Amino acid sequence: MSRVGKSPITVPDKVSIKVQDDRSISVEGPKGKLAWSLPENLIVEQEDGSAVVKRSSEDRRTRAMHGTAQRLISNMVKGVSDGFQKNLEIHGVGFRAAVKENHLDLNLGQSHPRLHPIPEGIKVTVTDNTKIAIEGIDKQLVGQVAADIRGYYPPEPYKGKGVRYAGEQIRRKAGKSVK
Repeated sequence: MSRVGKSPITVPDKVSIKVQDDRSISVEGPKGKLAWSLPENLIVEQEDGSAVVKRSSEDRRTRAMHGTAQRLISNMVKGVSDGFQKNLEIHGVGFRAAVKENHLDLNLGQSHPRLHPIPEGIKVTVTDNTKIAIEGIDKQLVGQVAADIRGYYPPEPYKGKGVRYAGEQIRRKAGKSVK
């Protein structure tokens, strides 16, 4: 039995989980609604204030998906109740960001500004022109948007310039030494 898969998912009072006959799960809460399709041979049983993912088969694929399904459903519950957030920092002289309509305008020392489209369901806020906060209810989408923005100019090891996650440590390298 999967340790992660058999652990119960605590469902807050303000969140509801619905499992349809076509194996689709919808989780609805105060921040929004998320849906996902449950893999075959997995069942979600709801008890008072919690949900448990159980499997009806012991084949390899079902065992592999047991813990994954439990964690995805628990992330959906957390997303619609609390939401997810990733914070980015921009380091470098003249590097800045701004939100313009449904695009994030990034000036990263290149000859042209980068316009990153903000997907539906994601809220991006910029403070101090260098701190970017990405919020949403879908954990995967929030992480993907943060990774895409970081990918425009990853932090470089010599001067530390670039876009990094808040609190990320950059291992610095020594430059050339003059003899």
